[in-house]
Amino acid sequence: MAIRRATQKAQVIQKLSAAAPAGEHFIACVHAETGPSPWLNALFDEVPFLGLIMAMTRRFYFFTLTNSSVVVNTANRFTNRPGEIVAVFPRNAVPVTGFNRAAVWSRFYLQFPNTPKPTRLNVGRYWRNELDQLAAAFPAEATAAAPAAPQPAVMADPADPAQA
Repeated sequence: MAIRRATQKAQVIQKLSAAAPAGEHFIACVHAETGPSPWLNALFDEVPFLGLIMAMTRRFYFFTLTNSSVVVNTANRFTNRPGEIVAVFPRNAVPVTGFNRAAVWSRFYLQFPNTPKPTRLNVGRYWRNELDQLAAAFPAEATAAAPAAPQPAVMADPADPAQA
């Protein structure tokens, strides 16, 4: 069971090297999990069996950024070893929306092939540096910052000549 990030990345690269075209360079590798916010696990663990059910419904993936594409492959739930390739997207056409880089758990939504709606993916802080490299391949509208909250209007003081 790979625990260290370097070991996990080496296993993913070894798995993908067999299918990669000649001259393909691996830039970054990120581990992600599906489902609601991992912060909810603390709540779910308090209800008998609910935490276990939520844990068993999560799916795990590796996202690998190469010089020409983003490769998505599964990760084993228990050993975290990389599995089969699920999707390959051209680097300039990754179907990502709603990217939010947060302090501990970042998230984005990916439209997998043959799925009706985008899937929420959560990425832990442990993978922050690689996530930043992967996010550079996301479309600009996916990484755009949320609009700023409107500022409250300030009423002018009629007695102040500087505001007149």
